[in-house]
Amino acid sequence: MKGLTGPILVIARYTALEALRTRYIWMVLALLGLGMGVAAFSGDLAITETVQTQAAITAAILRFAAALLVMLFVTSSVQREFNDKSVDLMLSLPLPRSGYYLGKLSGYALVAAATAVPLGLLLWFFVPAAPALLWGLSLVLELVLVCAASLLFAFAFAQATAAVSATLLFYLVGRSIGAIQLMAHGPLINQADLSQRLTAWAVDSLAYLLPDLERFTRSAWLLYPDGGFEQLLPLVVQTAIYLLLLSAVALFDLQRKNF
Repeated sequence: MKGLTGPILVIARYTALEALRTRYIWMVLALLGLGMGVAAFSGDLAITETVQTQAAITAAILRFAAALLVMLFVTSSVQREFNDKSVDLMLSLPLPRSGYYLGKLSGYALVAAATAVPLGLLLWFFVPAAPALLWGLSLVLELVLVCAASLLFAFAFAQATAAVSATLLFYLVGRSIGAIQLMAHGPLINQADLSQRLTAWAVDSLAYLLPDLERFTRSAWLLYPDGGFEQLLPLVVQTAIYLLLLSAVALFDLQRKNF
């Protein structure tokens, strides 16, 4: 592993630099502009609790927009390397495919962090520093999971559209799986019906497989800053577990490909 550290860091560095070469930073700045515009607009709409309304609406929009921006960047970057045959050149070197994958994932994680930090700083204008920092750190973890999922589907699918669609579905279902479970076990469901029980079992099984992204980057932290950073620990554990699972699947798919 010691011999792999150098190449992994080099790949991570050049992957992160790609964000500068492709003017990704301008997209992040545009996202900041969008956030400020949404904050100003929502502030004019609010009759009471103007600051809280601004923070909640802005945070919700920025969270989804940041995830979408990261998954588009990762997918387009991987597809560009496949189309340019850069992957073939990289894997022709004395470097295992796991080293290539870890380098790419590390670089994309740096891009995810660079995306989340300015968004957290923007929310600092509306809420105290502690909840803004908690929200920003949670967004970093969430975007790192988005990077891992995007990298997996970019390897698995030949078309960028299919890869982005699969990643977006993974993300949206992960964010809404709690609500789906509640509907599957609701009081209006006939539990004596076999089809309803099978549906509930399928939803519960899906919930065990997917990360519960609903617990990440919650707007409630900004509205009711009564929690502490202990809420971040379960998210760190969940991120580590799903990073291992997504990486294992991605490495399996990468190992079986012929370049």
